[in-house]
Amino acid sequence: MEGKKESASERILRVADDLFYREGIRAVGIDRIIAESGVAKASFYRNFATKDDLIVAYLEHRLGRIVNFFARARSEPFDSEPERLRSLMDKLAENMKQYGYRGCPFMNTAVEFPDIEHPGHAKALECRSALWEELEQVVQQAGIAESHQLVEQIRMLWSGAVMVAYINKAEFRPELFSSAAKTLIDSQLAANET
Repeated sequence: MEGKKESASERILRVADDLFYREGIRAVGIDRIIAESGVAKASFYRNFATKDDLIVAYLEHRLGRIVNFFARARSEPFDSEPERLRSLMDKLAENMKQYGYRGCPFMNTAVEFPDIEHPGHAKALECRSALWEELEQVVQQAGIAESHQLVEQIRMLWSGAVMVAYINKAEFRPELFSSAAKTLIDSQLAANET
């Protein structure tokens, strides 16, 4: 039995997702996306009136993948919620080692479009905020009283780590991120007990 045929919109978004992440949004033109997705120009513009509309859809698509990642992490069986949180730090570190890893799509977009009024910049910040809300749910489930503080600490640590993972691929050691994040987690857990 054949799977559902990919719509023009899905095909455009799949191609844009790959190209925008790999090469940068500004570096990839609409004509290239049209050519590589194999859709007619009229079909492209029926689905995405402007490149900015496509950028917003790309960021929402990336956020959807991240939300699914956190949902899977929350559904896996663990002996304790703190163990789930520690394991999540290992998974975040593993993601940074993936071939073709180019950092955070939301950070990349915000840098490419520094004007805070640009739809891409605004959506990137919105998605980045949603990403950290996902983590905060896991932190709260672990019973950490100062959940927001811990999330902000991990956010700063992760933000630096993703840039190092992208810039210095050969020297990057993701275990340093996960061990530092676990130290922060264990510190908060110990503070809960006092």
